[in-house]
Amino acid sequence: MPWKPLPAVAFAICVYPFQPTHAHDLPLQIGDNIYIIEQGGQHNEWYRGYLVAPPSLLAGLTSDRGQQLEHRVFSGIFPSNCVEVREFLGENKAIGYTRATAAAALEGEGGELSTTEKRKSQVQYARRLSRALSRKRSTQEFHRKGRPVLIDPTEPMPRNPNAPKPLAPVPMLRVGDEMGQSVEEPLVDEIASCLREWHDARLHEILLARGYSQLARVQELIKRVDISRKQLMHDVMTVKELQTLREDTVWDLVTGNKMLNDEIIVRSPTEKGRILTAADSVIEMTKLQANMSILDRPPKPAADINMLYHVLVDVRNIVGEFEQPAQLHVYLCVKDFGEKPRPVSESYAISLPLPDTTPQNTDDLSKALFINLNAADIGVGSDSRHLYAVFKLLKDEPVRQTVSGQPKLGHQHKSSVSSIGSEPPPPQKLASLKGRRSMFGSQRKNDSTVRRTSDTSRRPNTGQSQRSDTGTRSSGNSGTDPPPSREGKIVKRTLGVGAMDIGKLAQQQSESETKLTLWAPAASTAEDKSDESDDWSEVIRELQRSNNGGYSRLGLIKRFDVFATTFASSDLDSLVRNNPTLLHSVHMVRKLGFSGVPTHKRSDIYLTMTEPVVGRNAALQHSKFGNIPLTQRCQTEMANLQLTLEVRKANGERLEDCVFTASNHEGHTAWRTTAIERGEAWNQTVRLAIPTEDVPGSHIVMSVADSPNFPFTLAWIPLWEADAFVRDGDHQVALYVYDEYSSSVIGGKGAYLALPPWHEKQHEPAYGTSATVSIRTYLCSTEYSQDPNLLGLLKWRNFHGVTLIELLDRFSFVPEIEIVKLLADIFDALFEILHEYANSEAYENVIFHNFVVIMGIARDRRFNLSHVVENYARTRHDWPYASECLIRAYLRLVSNPMDSETSRKLRETLKVGDQMLRLIVETRKERPEVANARTNGDYAERHPEFDGDLQSLFVALMALMRNPMAVLLGTQTLVVQHFHTWLPELRSFMSEGEILEIATNLLDACAHAKGKMILYRLVLIINYSHLDIFKAPEVRTTLIANTFRWLAPYWGETMTVTEQWRDQVRLCCSVVAAQMEELGEDTCQYVPKLVASYTALERAKRRRKKSFSMLFPTSYPFPTKPTSAEIGVDEAMLELSALLAAALTTQQRLYFDANQVDIPGVLLQSLKVAQSIIGGEAFPKSWLSLHVSHHRFAISALERIFEVLVESLPDSNALDLEDAIEFDTELWRAFFDTLFAAVSSSALAMETFPEQKRRAIWKIAGDVREIGADLIRRSWDSIGWETDEDSSNLYGFEKMGGYQVQFVPELIAPIVELCLSVHASLRSVAVEVLRTMIISNWEIDQDLSVIQSAMIECLDNLCRTKRVSESMLQSTFIDEMVAQFTPLQHTIEDSLYRAVMEMFSKIEELLGMLASVHRGGAINEATRIVDTLRLMEFLKDVQSEEAYIRYVHQLAVLQAAAGNYKEAGLALHMHAERLPWDPSMDVEETAEPVLPAQTAFERKEALYFEMCEHFEKGKCWKRALSAYRELAEQYETNVFDYFKLARSQRAMATIHDRIAKGDRTHPRYFRVAYRGLGFPLSLRDKEFIFEASQDDRLANFEDRVQQLHPGAQIVRSGKDADVEGQYLHIYPVSPNKDLDHMVYQRTKISQAARDYSLLSSPQKFATTSRQLQPDLPITEQVVEKEIYTTAEPFPTLLSRSEVIYTESVTLSPLQAAVERTTRKTQEMLALEKRVTSGEDDGAINRLSDELLLSVDADSDSSVSRYRSLLPQSEQGDTASELIDFTMLEKGDEELMDPMQNALKVALLDHALAIRRCLSLYTSSAYLATKAELIPRYEATYERELAILFPGKEGVLDDESRRSSLDEDRRARTSSRPVDSQASAGAEQSAVADDQQQEPEKRQSRRRSIPFLRRVASGTQKQPNGTTDDKDGGQSSRQSSRSRTRGESLTRRLSFFRNEQQQHDADIRSSSVASSRRETGNAGKSNSGSLKKRLSFLKATGSSGLQSGDH
Repeated sequence: MPWKPLPAVAFAICVYPFQPTHAHDLPLQIGDNIYIIEQGGQHNEWYRGYLVAPPSLLAGLTSDRGQQLEHRVFSGIFPSNCVEVREFLGENKAIGYTRATAAAALEGEGGELSTTEKRKSQVQYARRLSRALSRKRSTQEFHRKGRPVLIDPTEPMPRNPNAPKPLAPVPMLRVGDEMGQSVEEPLVDEIASCLREWHDARLHEILLARGYSQLARVQELIKRVDISRKQLMHDVMTVKELQTLREDTVWDLVTGNKMLNDEIIVRSPTEKGRILTAADSVIEMTKLQANMSILDRPPKPAADINMLYHVLVDVRNIVGEFEQPAQLHVYLCVKDFGEKPRPVSESYAISLPLPDTTPQNTDDLSKALFINLNAADIGVGSDSRHLYAVFKLLKDEPVRQTVSGQPKLGHQHKSSVSSIGSEPPPPQKLASLKGRRSMFGSQRKNDSTVRRTSDTSRRPNTGQSQRSDTGTRSSGNSGTDPPPSREGKIVKRTLGVGAMDIGKLAQQQSESETKLTLWAPAASTAEDKSDESDDWSEVIRELQRSNNGGYSRLGLIKRFDVFATTFASSDLDSLVRNNPTLLHSVHMVRKLGFSGVPTHKRSDIYLTMTEPVVGRNAALQHSKFGNIPLTQRCQTEMANLQLTLEVRKANGERLEDCVFTASNHEGHTAWRTTAIERGEAWNQTVRLAIPTEDVPGSHIVMSVADSPNFPFTLAWIPLWEADAFVRDGDHQVALYVYDEYSSSVIGGKGAYLALPPWHEKQHEPAYGTSATVSIRTYLCSTEYSQDPNLLGLLKWRNFHGVTLIELLDRFSFVPEIEIVKLLADIFDALFEILHEYANSEAYENVIFHNFVVIMGIARDRRFNLSHVVENYARTRHDWPYASECLIRAYLRLVSNPMDSETSRKLRETLKVGDQMLRLIVETRKERPEVANARTNGDYAERHPEFDGDLQSLFVALMALMRNPMAVLLGTQTLVVQHFHTWLPELRSFMSEGEILEIATNLLDACAHAKGKMILYRLVLIINYSHLDIFKAPEVRTTLIANTFRWLAPYWGETMTVTEQWRDQVRLCCSVVAAQMEELGEDTCQYVPKLVASYTALERAKRRRKKSFSMLFPTSYPFPTKPTSAEIGVDEAMLELSALLAAALTTQQRLYFDANQVDIPGVLLQSLKVAQSIIGGEAFPKSWLSLHVSHHRFAISALERIFEVLVESLPDSNALDLEDAIEFDTELWRAFFDTLFAAVSSSALAMETFPEQKRRAIWKIAGDVREIGADLIRRSWDSIGWETDEDSSNLYGFEKMGGYQVQFVPELIAPIVELCLSVHASLRSVAVEVLRTMIISNWEIDQDLSVIQSAMIECLDNLCRTKRVSESMLQSTFIDEMVAQFTPLQHTIEDSLYRAVMEMFSKIEELLGMLASVHRGGAINEATRIVDTLRLMEFLKDVQSEEAYIRYVHQLAVLQAAAGNYKEAGLALHMHAERLPWDPSMDVEETAEPVLPAQTAFERKEALYFEMCEHFEKGKCWKRALSAYRELAEQYETNVFDYFKLARSQRAMATIHDRIAKGDRTHPRYFRVAYRGLGFPLSLRDKEFIFEASQDDRLANFEDRVQQLHPGAQIVRSGKDADVEGQYLHIYPVSPNKDLDHMVYQRTKISQAARDYSLLSSPQKFATTSRQLQPDLPITEQVVEKEIYTTAEPFPTLLSRSEVIYTESVTLSPLQAAVERTTRKTQEMLALEKRVTSGEDDGAINRLSDELLLSVDADSDSSVSRYRSLLPQSEQGDTASELIDFTMLEKGDEELMDPMQNALKVALLDHALAIRRCLSLYTSSAYLATKAELIPRYEATYERELAILFPGKEGVLDDESRRSSLDEDRRARTSSRPVDSQASAGAEQSAVADDQQQEPEKRQSRRRSIPFLRRVASGTQKQPNGTTDDKDGGQSSRQSSRSRTRGESLTRRLSFFRNEQQQHDADIRSSSVASSRRETGNAGKSNSGSLKKRLSFLKATGSSGLQSGDH
């Protein structure tokens, strides 16, 4: 069967993979999206279609930032059995094909997955299907399956071979792409959607930005969520595991969205990850949205702790020489007078050097919080106690070399155990010996199945690896191997110690930042610096011992800054929340011990290794021989002593990972101290974390070694002695010989256990002293403790009378942990005493208080005793008098609140009032057997007055609450805080109504509350709302009615927003949220308060903070979570927005009481609040779920408001003037503004969003724009008036005009914006509304200018303020609008038709220009500016002045930001020229740009000031002078303000001064020709001159142009480019200097003045070509120029100008001579500038070469040859010594034309320049060169010298040789300008000499000249050893110079250039000789012929070139 097209394009999903076997096959993978267009084959078994594949990351290389990558489309054929058709696209969807029929067709007969094979369990079916899908299939397998037929076989549809194939479809905007598991597991589809979006839209941006660290995090996140998706799909987890997995996955998706697009979608972790929609609870959505957007993980409740002191220590800066990593240990210690320092906290380790960025792991931070210190620790009340923060620097160092030779006694045997001291650790594991074999009989089994690495023989040779020596040593042979070598071994040492006294700091709770010093033992007493420093602390002597007593600063540390601050808080979490900047993510270091009641069980043992006591004559104890000298076991100097310890059980088994060296370090199994020398101390504290059950019998075994040698001694200490812990304190531990016996195992235990652990006096040797180790132990455990008072209470019968009362009074002093341990026995004892002493007030009161103490402990969450009464009191004996006694004691407390002692006990009781009330109620109840006895009449009623006593208690409580005395405020607050907990206890004997009455009475009793009491009162209302006893409908109704009354005073309108009021509003919101479900139609009654509160908060200033308070709090203070960054979210506004959405979106009609509420005012305020919420004022727009939901909420609220507004409209059939006035235009305008803001929001433009966002928006809110469009149509029609029949037939509207005209032109802007929407329904409605506006306005004014202006302004603002795409700027709505007005043509409204056509033609043109100006992408900035200028001209033509001015200033700002100051000034001139110099004309204020209301003169003056500022920054002096001159003219002739005139004149003078100094830019210019049809018409076949910076070279400029036109090809050859494509010709050009300018007719003009005159405003540019002919002299060479004339002079606004005229010019020899002579003069003076400035040491050599060529009359390149072009009278007789200068002057007038005179002037300037250069040769190293140059100079330029210096014997006097070359350079350097641009300009132009300088200036300059280093040759030696040719034509010139230079001169020059060693001496002697000649021999001259020659050229100082140092 041939291929047949389908009736509609089918969308399918690949369900089986397909591998191609032919060229036309399309490879498929499971899950591919396919679009089918044809079906064919013999049995319709093949499809033809398109595969839409995910985009390639390579496409991101050329994409714009934030742009989603486009999918790739491939075409081909594939088997029909491989795909599953999901749906059909297009209009015709009802073709009778469904998924069910497709599934049936796919299964068919004989299919592998027939219906009989389906399993009942979806899980099993999914697994079976997964196995089937995993098999690859070829084309031969598919003929066995049935295939779906998508075409009608009875109706042949042969394909037309000439018909075009259907276009490749684009990916669908699928919003319901869900799998079959989407209902059961929504997260499966959510994960897939997220992963696709991250790949398509974000991943390439990370790669392009080289965010490899972020990419690694994204990779890990993707792996995690992909694994989660697989786990969810396979359904192999338990329910609890699934819940945890879903929550983790939801938050992982949140993390990914934060990381990649910062838009958070709310998925409910408790509802299987389903996306919450607008149909869900807005309150719950708001909570989840806030938590997910601000927090990293779900919030967890904070635990309560007691008040304690906490110290934050922050190492903010430490600078040192850290070649290898080091560690800084920080801990706190206490130093009492006369005592040793004692550590009070664990240590915190900081890795050095500090990282550049904030570490991800909080344990790696450089700050720590030392927590839970008590008053005694910080020295409160004690002047002799000091608290220090100690800093120890630990660093790996090589072992200190000493005499080795330690014998291996006791190690020659093969021991059954190995030693942790027998093998030194590798460098990276010095502090941790985890994983090493133990030294003392470990019970760990030898695992023979240990994982082995690959065969080492297969590994490549790694050479001398740095780690090769650490892994090759076998631990099993440690006993027989020789001692390791010390070479390359390192040990950790304490290099320095610092201490900071923080005791006073902690007491005052202040902060301090200190520059700390680390101290180290000095090498000698001479280096002791401890007495010379203020930062020395004596405690350092005890922290780090020095053998000589001297200390010096640690040179390794250059700077060490420490910040410390202290806090006093009982709640550590609250402390962190309230101080997020300091305490966020800070690591908390625990105290050694308890500061109060422990918060949790703790069992830690702290061990401090103080020091080894091993003197020179020390002896080790021996198991057999008693004592042996230490020197027999260790013959080293003990310079690297280290102690290694392990913890073992009683059976000898080693405890793993139980030794902790620092709070932020992991545990070690075996740990090694730092290395010390003999006489030093370790002073290191470690924490032993031993399980409680293992503590009895546990012990510590230690060994000491002189690293890296084997251990020489061993010791051990028990942790358990005599059925108790070892005592705390200092201990001396005996050291035993490390030998065969001590290291052996006997009976599975170490033999050392038989040795006494402690050192005893009787074991002292006869000689010397015993070697010991000094340690300190401290136990911190909650498992064992005793208290005498508690023991006495349990044995209370041993006490009587006053003694028993005192014992009961002391019960409150018993530690809480002791009470918790024996709670049951305590209850028995107290009830027994109460029963024994019933009716005794003393006993009742004290026992009641003891019960309060117990209940207070039970209320503490640390002990988890929530059911203490039920578990202990009720299950015990029956106490008949207990309730009666307890309630009497309770009543006595409440009735006497003024007594201080009673008040204290009352406050304690109120905190546990519910527990006490429950205890009373439970003790009143009778046990079952007692109740049976009472039924039989054998027992009297228990406590018959219970109800009356309880009523008396509440009456006393109400009296307490009404008491206004301030002293009772604390007690009253406690009642309000805890009273809600009492009410459930009354349920057993009171009705719910009675309980509510009591609750209401209490709230009414405290109605006078103020301050924080108000907040607690509101919290009480919240608690009432959550009580189950108030859930009954009748009780709930009463509570809701009272709630409105209770909340009214605390929120709503306010003038001042305080923190108190803000908290009140939040609690009111929590109350309303708690009752929202039961409010029903009463919800709208809260709307006035809600909108008033929101409006007040909106006016208040927003605070940014680094914490977030949880929404809808139910307690005070509010629970707060710290945030990683500052947030500006106002929690109160967020809560109000949620409640407003819930209140206004009800399906019931809004109802307000007009007697109490201003209904129009409330509605108006509600609409403004809705606009604020949609605009992102209440929360960020990145909170996607909430933001989109509020759009849907807004539409629903507008529906309800519309109903109210329509009812308020007057009757259209009986309209009169009064009814028209009653129309509330402001309210309706707010209604329409809100409606338009909702439907035109960018958040609803799903067609522009990536998949995840588009899918989420559709699920959350649906098609909001469709609903909004219908509401727009209905609301707009409702305010229109009915039209007559003629108008209805003509225009097609039933209603039009009326109140609609009041919204023109205000609503034109939003309507036009909707007309640009791509949503069809929305655009259709907007077009209809706009048409009614046009018709109504025409009928009233017969003019559409108002409509046109409004549309232009709208479109311009839309493009400026929003990201408008090309599709939005399409002119579709124009065509639709024109089609609507076409029927009016040739009717009575033909004039309206023509006006509409004219208006929309301009609008269409405007849209095109706006699209050009505001389109994104890499667009040419110059092209953008051109388009902007075109747009500005259009706006000027349509008289849109405001928009025109706005674009002018935007252009100026754009240019100034890019550094184009000249162009910015030119842009501002466009605004200024539109204003007159009229001081009486007023201009209005403008918002953009921000300009105040002022006169036209003032505004223009301000613009001119700004213009001048830009011109001066850009050094555009000509434009600046022009502007200043115009200002000066206005000041002088218009406003007569001579002060400003003087200021402008001074500004011009300053500019002239800068011009004279040469302070100007030297831009480069390039000619660019655009060739090829690929360029737009504005560029095609045109040439432009571009202005570039002075640093731009041709290559750089070509790169920039290539970036602007990436598709263009730069053609460097002269051939013509092809017609197609884009081709660029780029050539450098230079400004053409006008040779007819008067500046060429004047000599002695500075080069700065010359350049300014010729180059300040270039309009002609030239390229020069010279045809060199060797047979012609230079005076006859031909010079040709191409001159390009631009449309406007530079500078221009675009930094470019089009070439409008090109001409070829051939210069005459005279013109060429003037140009070349002037250029040579400039080059020579530029070299002179370099020599004097000292910038280039080789410049003097190049200058010599240039001078030699110039003064050589026989050289063909000497400019003196141009003298032949002058008249004969000007050439003169160079041989004659007498010249008649009067005849020369006459010859000038008679014989010379201007060009000849210009050449004469150029030669004179050249001669002066040579003379100036010769004055530099004053150093002795260059005198010979000067001697050779002067005679040639005199001979060659004799004519010019005679003119310049008539009647003088010489032009160079001896004074010119007085100053050395070095001095002259210093003078030039000190006198040249600072501006670098001026310096650069001097290098390009000539520098004239000012001969009129004063002698004193010369002398001062000479005295400041620095040395100038002479260069050996014309080429300089480069750092790489090569030579640098300073001149491009050096080689060619060198050959010509060799011909003209004499042999003797060459020898002399080479001699002076090669005397390098004599150079410095020559300079110094020349400088000294010159100075002497200045002071004493000024009139003397050189002898001989040199003096004779110089006499003719003696300078007079009265003529010459002006100074060119500018």
